[in-house]
Amino acid sequence: MAASTLKIENLHVSIEGKEIIKGLNLEINGGEIHAVMGPNGTGKSTLASAIMGHPKYEITEGSVFLDNEDVLEMEVDERAKAGLFLAMQYPSEVSGVTNADFLRSAINARREEGDEISLMKFIKKLDGKMAELDMGEEFAQRYLNEGFSGGEKKRNEILQLMMLEPKIAVLDEIDSGLDIDALKVVSKGVNAMRNESFGCLIITHYQRLLNYITPDKVHVMMQGRIVKSGGAELAQRLEAEGYDWIKEELGIKDETVGQEA
Repeated sequence: MAASTLKIENLHVSIEGKEIIKGLNLEINGGEIHAVMGPNGTGKSTLASAIMGHPKYEITEGSVFLDNEDVLEMEVDERAKAGLFLAMQYPSEVSGVTNADFLRSAINARREEGDEISLMKFIKKLDGKMAELDMGEEFAQRYLNEGFSGGEKKRNEILQLMMLEPKIAVLDEIDSGLDIDALKVVSKGVNAMRNESFGCLIITHYQRLLNYITPDKVHVMMQGRIVKSGGAELAQRLEAEGYDWIKEELGIKDETVGQEA
């Protein structure tokens, strides 16, 4: 599979008439892992939801392209079929649908009619990925996220990522609420995906996740836009010194753009 590119240019996003993202630019290529960090309320989760087409978020200006396809012209399911993946901060529970049934249906939805994955191939792949994530066999037959702990939900999101093999993944605070053991397992799954045909955007508040997943680029988001970018060392400095030095360096007033959702 050829390397893909997600290109975001001059993106403006509003919620109920209030502008949250104010001219954001970002490009992620296959083979790259990017991390977006920033104080609460700067629009990080808004960015993730807007990319995936959540109806609450109105894109008023700008463009989002996956390769040469206009993402903003696609329905939500079309974005997933095109190769975009979102691991949400708070995954939904779906009663009556098992993990195995959901995953097989999702895989086949991205394939041409007549090219559906065989049951045996699917089971073999599922068993292998679950073993990599230290997930018991019973997970396959549990209803999607129903009764799952926070850590189990996050691990299940990474299982979906590994099974679906998207072109570009957006991981929104995938480390939220995880203990150190679960964090290591989740990181192991993301690292196993690293290859030239897979690009990833990690949204996080904390350096600790980036101790296990080394990003190629780190971006700082404030006031609805990316204000500074650098390598992995930028995240380390943020952990040690916070964000005040960036605000002082760039003359940014101590304010946020509003709620994150």
